[in-house]
Amino acid sequence: MYKQRGVLVVFSGPSGCGKGTVLKRVMEKNENIFLSVSATTRAPRNEDTDGVTYHFITQEQFQKLIAEDGMLEYAEYCGNYYGTPRKAVLDRLEAGYDVVLEIEVQGALQVKKKFPEAVMIFLLPPSIEELARRLTDRRTEDDGTIRKRMKTAISEMQQAPQYDYMLINDSIEETAQRFAAIISAERSKASRMKERIGEVLYDA
Repeated sequence: MYKQRGVLVVFSGPSGCGKGTVLKRVMEKNENIFLSVSATTRAPRNEDTDGVTYHFITQEQFQKLIAEDGMLEYAEYCGNYYGTPRKAVLDRLEAGYDVVLEIEVQGALQVKKKFPEAVMIFLLPPSIEELARRLTDRRTEDDGTIRKRMKTAISEMQQAPQYDYMLINDSIEETAQRFAAIISAERSKASRMKERIGEVLYDA
């Protein structure tokens, strides 16, 4: 029986635009979607669960993966490495799962170079004002940190035209539906259905 290879989806957007909430809604309704878990060398925090929030590994382990081309993408931030392990992603794709990488722009563009077939989706807030309001309403950061996040968000949004799709998150439900529709359409592309075409012709 034909089993189609999964779709690799790279999902980015500024902090506070609702990426996690959208993905949670998408995955509640689509059992075939797998969210990749990044690896990091930073120390776990109280709210972290190994294998859920991150895979926590040592600097030596991370550097070994880099040397062996075991990372789809990675970056160093504040003295710690963050990245996406290659094997887990490829294994899921081969098993037919659609795999989502929720990563920042720098890593996203690294993945696109290695996997041109990856589907790039960028999530935008309804407006700059709304993004600022969401960050402020969290009440987890001071004004200086929020200003830095807003500056970073503007820089990230300027990169959005390099993506294949842009979604405006003005409604979680509608945005999740559009996200799922993109994956469904990508699965039906002729370029992804070549093996299936051959199987149909052979059966005939």
